[in-house]
Order: sequence, then structure tokens, then C-alpha cells
Amino acid sequence: MAPLLGACPLVTVFAAQKAPGEGRAGGRLEGTWDMQITLTDCAGHVIRSFPSLVEFAAGGTIVESNAGTPQALKTPGEGVWRHATDHDYAFRFKFFTFNAQNVFTGWKVIAGETTVDKTGNANSGTATVQVYDPNGNLLATVCADAAGTRFGL
Repeated sequence: MAPLLGACPLVTVFAAQKAPGEGRAGGRLEGTWDMQITLTDCAGHVIRSFPSLVEFAAGGTIVESNAGTPQALKTPGEGVWRHATDHDYAFRFKFFTFNAQNVFTGWKVIAGETTVDKTGNANSGTATVQVYDPNGNLLATVCADAAGTRFGL
């Protein structure tokens, strides 16, 4: 299972529409976030932690990159996000993985929820990471906790 988790980046989300009154004020997710991801075995035992950078773009798309896996071994994470309630959001993204010989080894799907604080400058949440082989067979599922701050000027 360790080789499968070696390329388990994450983090951090799904909202295609803004809630009434949501804009430039606190609580909005849109923007770029510095995240810290902690992977667990879903029973609370930490596997590892790493930083990630996630962009939640207007219109509900995500682009994710992380320091948990060398970039030569994975594509950027791409996906969607949406507003759930109040300051809560849901997300889902996917990336493809490769071995050191540049052979396609499968993909990972990360899905979860996050809450933006009232200042609009911090968020935290949980997610699951599903690891698939090249034929689409689910090999493993791990959990993740994510916490971040807004990346800005």
C-alpha cells in the first residue's frame, strides 16, 4: 500500500454557483489557498503530511498541485467545486499517476468538504482519496484532513 500512497496528493473542493450575498466578503472560497494536507488510514493514524496549493476558480473549477509527490510522477489535479451551505463547500478533483519510467499507473480521485472561516482567510475540512489502477479498479482509500490560508498579495 505504501507505493500507492506515495503519490497521494490532495486536498483540498466543488461549488459552481455563489450563494446569495456571497462575494468579496469573508466566507468565500474562490481564490488560491496554501494548504497543509495530512493523510490518515481513516482510523486516525497519520500516514504523512505535505503542503499543497489549490486554486478555486470562478465558475466552479479547481487546479491543484502539491509537494507530496514529485511532479514528474503525476499530472496537476483538476476538478470542480460548489457552494453547499453558509461557508461550507464541496469539491472533487482527479489526477493521473506515472512511475519513474513514465508508465501510466492509474489515477486518484479526491472528494471532500471544506469550511471557510468568517474572515475569509482560512479554511479547513476533510476528504477521501481513492486510488485506482490503470484499469479503473479501486486499490485503496485513505482519508485526509486539510487546513489552509488564503494566498494573496
